Amino acid sequence: MLADFSSLIAATTRWLLCAYPPGGGALAAALCEAQARQAVTVAAWLRYPTPMDAALVGLAGPGGSARLDWIAGADGSGDHDSGDGDPDGSGWRTWVDEVVASWAACLLTDSALAARGVSAVAGAEHAPVTPLGFRRLTAPDARDHQAAALLRHPDLLAPVAALHRAGLLDLLDSDEALIA
Repeated sequence: MLADFSSLIAATTRWLLCAYPPGGGALAAALCEAQARQAVTVAAWLRYPTPMDAALVGLAGPGGSARLDWIAGADGSGDHDSGDGDPDGSGWRTWVDEVVASWAACLLTDSALAARGVSAVAGAEHAPVTPLGFRRLTAPDARDHQAAALLRHPDLLAPVAALHRAGLLDLLDSDEALIA
């Protein structure tokens, strides 16, 4: 997997966690992060299905989080200097992909859609690189739901999910695409 593509996944995951933080403790934070990363990974694989697509987004850049920040009310004020030459600590936000974040929000709030998304990427070129263990996304248990209460709340994620839901539904050739 290209490092640039990994940056997109990491930044978009981080954005989701900043906008919809976990509830209580280190275990909750880890469970919440695992769910967000799985959703973002599936969404990124759907959006950029080939290594060439991943390389192109690495060259062009994904667009950043400005619109998502405005929609979700996540202003980035909690960022700190990471010691990497980015004094306000917000450089990672340039690697956030709005479509991937929106699709991840859709997957996090609809387990059936998440299962279809995981099935769709099962044969993708990216799939052999990373094991397809997406249980926390497709079949979260009670601890997963509790840890990611904000991250999986359909009403809270609705504005972000609605941005590009139609494209995801079209891509997955869903009957719901006719409704959206």
